[in-house]
Amino acid sequence: MSPAQGSELYVGLMSGTSLDGVDVAIVDFAQFPPQLHFCSTTAYSASVRDRLLDLCRSQTTSLDELYSLDAELGEIYAGVVNAALKEAGISPQQIIAIGCHGQTIRHSPDSAVPYTAQIGDPNRIAVRTGIDTVADFRRKDIALGGQAAPLAPAFHRFLFRSSKENRAVINIGGISNISYLPADPGAPILGFDTGPGNTLLDYWTDQHRNTAFDEGGAWASTGAVNHELLAQMLDDEPYFRQAAPKSTGTEYFNPDWLMNFLNSAASKSLAPADVQTTLVELTVRTIAEALIELPSGIQNCYLCGGGAHNLYLMERLALALPECTVNTTAKLGLDPDFVEASAFAWLTRERVNLCAGNIPEVTRARQTTILGGIYAGD
Repeated sequence: MSPAQGSELYVGLMSGTSLDGVDVAIVDFAQFPPQLHFCSTTAYSASVRDRLLDLCRSQTTSLDELYSLDAELGEIYAGVVNAALKEAGISPQQIIAIGCHGQTIRHSPDSAVPYTAQIGDPNRIAVRTGIDTVADFRRKDIALGGQAAPLAPAFHRFLFRSSKENRAVINIGGISNISYLPADPGAPILGFDTGPGNTLLDYWTDQHRNTAFDEGGAWASTGAVNHELLAQMLDDEPYFRQAAPKSTGTEYFNPDWLMNFLNSAASKSLAPADVQTTLVELTVRTIAEALIELPSGIQNCYLCGGGAHNLYLMERLALALPECTVNTTAKLGLDPDFVEASAFAWLTRERVNLCAGNIPEVTRARQTTILGGIYAGD
């Protein structure tokens, strides 16, 4: 269906910490709520995904590998946009701008010299599509003393906040993060990363089932929680006790982090399915405990990201939050697979209109600021 006359179309591109591929959302902001005009997911090839995994997990890498992947991802992103426009029947001239989050390869906001790094050359996107492209959304917030993550709470506030109930939006990608949306208009929006989402689950599934992820949580549902291992992970990891604002990444919660616990004498004999079940419980417990500690009780939680498809995880989360109703963002009218891509379409709109895109209470930045740089399309 072609967009109506008077439409306000932006494209959002998101490739998250699960490293599974690229989400594209073409969003029309001419009305409220905005219309998700077109959306799709393009999986990374096995070669690209393996190289990204190596880049994210390795402590050293060559400049050739880093910058060749940066260029290759720019080409991939441009191809995704051009294919989406063709399938949607939209010309490049109808798009105001593209917003590309890029692929995070490092996120270290608490180091001596804080930094965050996303790759995927926006110059190539702009040239190959002919559309102005906004990228590098995170580093301005870092420069202002912030965490640069999560950024989605500003979009969640725009679209999902209700004056009738306290809500939480839970994004479960490679890493899990929450947005706290209080009904009180004078209360601050809060948001932070709670810890691992799918990253350890996907790794363990790949190692023992030779599949990229545990579809629906079916394998995890066959195991049993090992409470000794769970307690050890919860008690020994300081990130879980760190006060918000805080953010983390898959370069921290990585296979080495997991194996450090599994190589202990008590855990060496665990059945693989029991480890998977325990990792689901780790994700659930860290999310639930973060929600319980929020200033006001949550009436409804809305999940998005790949974790929204893990039915076992959703079931466990509902049990951990008996006072809260757990749904996906589909209940609020937006496909949970494309909330993040839509968020970057919105952040692009904010950049084009010279509006701030961050929330200092969420990121700890010293002030609100305009996020992202504009790369002109030819």
